[in-house]
Amino acid sequence: MTRDPIQVRGLDHFFGSGDARKQALFDINLTIARGSLTVLMGPSGSGKTTVLTLIGALREVGSGSVRVLGQELHGADERSLVALRKRLGFIFQAHNLHESLTATQNVLMGLEVHGRANADRQRIAAHHMLDLVGLSDRRDYLPGNLSGGQKQRVAVARALVSNPEIVLADEPTAALDKVSGQNVVRLLKTLGQVRGTTTVMVTHDPRILEMADRIITLEDGRVATDEIRNLG
Repeated sequence: MTRDPIQVRGLDHFFGSGDARKQALFDINLTIARGSLTVLMGPSGSGKTTVLTLIGALREVGSGSVRVLGQELHGADERSLVALRKRLGFIFQAHNLHESLTATQNVLMGLEVHGRANADRQRIAAHHMLDLVGLSDRRDYLPGNLSGGQKQRVAVARALVSNPEIVLADEPTAALDKVSGQNVVRLLKTLGQVRGTTTVMVTHDPRILEMADRIITLEDGRVATDEIRNLG
């Protein structure tokens, strides 16, 4: 049996220090199955993005246990965290594209952390991902000549080009129209089914909930509801 790629136990999290110290997460316990598409929902300030960034080793785990792809993050050294991040794909609401690079070149940056390889093969992979997100005719465009939704799809392609084992997405469809948003989520769903890619997504977008395998709602830093839909 394959070990669940994300295991969270007794996770608390605090911001600030001294009199300004405030608890943001309270005793979060989650086990997320390989290949699943899990949605985190809840009002602003409920802790969704904090959970996502802790799982992604983008914040220090100070209390409780977060185990990702077999790596315990609580107390892990920076070398271990860097190695783990290379196995993850990140999609943020702010696309963070390099304005001086074309769409293809921006996607190729998703492969840079894995070292030098065959340049032609990498370019083929980048073009393939751009094709999958519907940007085959925008490969050589600079971000300044792309719409907000097109920029976000470039960012999605960049996150997925390295075949990450886990995708962590924060409002990935916020800048997309209904069809583009559904196509992106459908792609993530397909990667889960075909490659076993695990996706955890923060969203307020009700249009994509029907495709989720699991919907976790957070309120005031606590898990309020946890609905498993399509996991067999």
